[in-house]
Amino acid sequence: GRGVLPRAMAALGAYRCIECNEKATELYRDYQRGVLRISICKSCQKPVDKYIEYDPVIILINAVLCKAQAYRHILFNTKINIHGKLCVFCLLCEAYLRWLQLQDSSQNTDPDDLIRYAKEWDFYRMFGIASLEQTSFFIGIFITLWWMTPEMLKRKSDFILLLKALLLSTYGKLLLIPAVIWEHDYTPLCLAFIKVFVLISNSQAIRVTLNLNRILPWFAIFFGLIFENGVVCLFQKMGWDV
Repeated sequence: GRGVLPRAMAALGAYRCIECNEKATELYRDYQRGVLRISICKSCQKPVDKYIEYDPVIILINAVLCKAQAYRHILFNTKINIHGKLCVFCLLCEAYLRWLQLQDSSQNTDPDDLIRYAKEWDFYRMFGIASLEQTSFFIGIFITLWWMTPEMLKRKSDFILLLKALLLSTYGKLLLIPAVIWEHDYTPLCLAFIKVFVLISNSQAIRVTLNLNRILPWFAIFFGLIFENGVVCLFQKMGWDV
């Protein structure tokens, strides 16, 4: 956590205090010979980012517990560019789960090449459906937030940051794989808990990114879910097998 962070970020004041969300010009000062001193926030008089001295495992645990401080550290004070890959991997996990459930409901065990090709195509179709649903969900969130708080989404960078936060906060979908591997009678309940956990993470990501209260992010997520289901129903009425 003590690696050298980009000077450009400091010059622009892109760091944030993880306690009060105020901008900061630096996270720590290097006095050479291994002596580092964490900067103190001028607003709340607390360390700007205590997590720069923490082990990554501790940071991950705090993020899983949905602590706002851990989210601010990850989103504002670190340089992470895995959101795209993480999103694709999460969609693959969700597509695999849907594909597996589809295969379980099928009684056809014919090893014919055509059947195997059809099963492979089913997986790609499930991936497309999962991508469509997540895209619709995010669009619903963006529309709601832009309508409710247009002053917070004025610049393109604001949209990009919020999108990055939402993509990173979907990491809970990775739990779908062990839920399938350790399949038992309570699997539907586990999947429901995973869904709720992902929504809670999404809410915390919106709240931290835009510095909002707890109500508005949940309102945006609720509208996002409505928009997602509405798009799916629309495609179903058009005759698409969604």
